[in-house]
Amino acid sequence: MSSPNPVLLTPGEYLDLERRSEIRSEYVAGRMFAMSGASRRHVLITSNLVRELSGQMRGRACEAYVSDMRVKVSPTGMYTYPDIVAVCGEARFEDEHIDTLLNPTVIVEVLSESTEAYDRGEKFAHYRRLDTLREFVLVAQDKIRIEHFRREGEEWILSEVSGLDATLHLVSIDCHIGLAAIYEKIDFNPLPV
Repeated sequence: MSSPNPVLLTPGEYLDLERRSEIRSEYVAGRMFAMSGASRRHVLITSNLVRELSGQMRGRACEAYVSDMRVKVSPTGMYTYPDIVAVCGEARFEDEHIDTLLNPTVIVEVLSESTEAYDRGEKFAHYRRLDTLREFVLVAQDKIRIEHFRREGEEWILSEVSGLDATLHLVSIDCHIGLAAIYEKIDFNPLPV
């Protein structure tokens, strides 16, 4: 995430600017933050996960969206673009533009050096305020490891999944995804200097 625009904006002003912009920006506490591009690993992992989710959701009342679907965290006023967001049941949107989801069931963030602390910390603190959110997933791109947070009442329970023979089970959307599929085509060998 980049430095914020110094001018405080209302949510309506943000949405107006964002819908006309070629660059995606998140919105937190009246400020816009331009989002940076993603690495090859990040894009491959995200694509692999969406492919697996979409295949398992076929024929069911569930949808998976990739990073262009904006999510509004209504209790805090944050607007953000998760790497992947899934919803089961009727998707609810903020307005007639149908570009800002209000009721995610699962959110996935693929970690990168520049966003890891934010994704784990402040961003997850916002996400936890979403009543509809049942699961939050952090996917490492530098190693085979997934941190899976599942809501049980008011508690968030963490489990870690690692190794290519392991499976991520997203209970709330009834999907089982092998880590071999998530990390398909990812080379963990260091690049030559």
